[in-house]
Amino acid sequence: MKKNKIVTTEDILLKLCQSVSGVLTSATDSQVSYSAMVQKINKTSLKPDFGCFVLFDGGFSGLVVINFTAKAALEVYTNYMRNMGMPEEELAVLHTSDEVGDVLGELMNQLVGDFTNKIRKELQTNITQNQPKMLSLNKQVILSVDTNLDRPQARRVTFSTENNNIFYLELAMDKTEFIQLEEFEVAEDESPDSILEAQQNNMKKKKDDKTTGDNNDIANDLLDELGI
Repeated sequence: MKKNKIVTTEDILLKLCQSVSGVLTSATDSQVSYSAMVQKINKTSLKPDFGCFVLFDGGFSGLVVINFTAKAALEVYTNYMRNMGMPEEELAVLHTSDEVGDVLGELMNQLVGDFTNKIRKELQTNITQNQPKMLSLNKQVILSVDTNLDRPQARRVTFSTENNNIFYLELAMDKTEFIQLEEFEVAEDESPDSILEAQQNNMKKKKDDKTTGDNNDIANDLLDELGI
């Protein structure tokens, strides 16, 4: 008898870690990696220096929290803006600047969006996210975030930037398992770059075919005139 594949909280957490690392590495053009060890925690909370969180709901409910140190927040922000072509003199220098919060919120939106897309394709269920919330915190403030989950499980993973600045990912979600009953194919993502490249190649091929056709017509006309 075939053994059914079971997906647990840790498997879902791994997909989230891959989304965080992949999106931030691509967006900042610098390496962002995560620890191979995961920590069980009792509850999620926003901690100094900069906290972001997103709630999600649907096939299962939960909460994603990322707590940045000031140095990590500034490094991610700075590398992202440089990668976007922003001049050095126009970059914010304090993690409390509105621009830093806006960029981290946008990146949070992208990485959770990538995660929900993975869940939809690989677990064949749908979850939706709300808008990320960001908060700059001083050293004395820690905010707990309630999730209203029936059987909550919380995990924390340590991430590090290319310059070895640290930030923490926390995931709280209902205790759940996904059991695969039948085999199915997971559709591959097509990147915008590959779509654009395919379109350009298609246009070039059409242009080459037209040029070849025009040249053949000219040659045939010349042969007709010569009576050949």
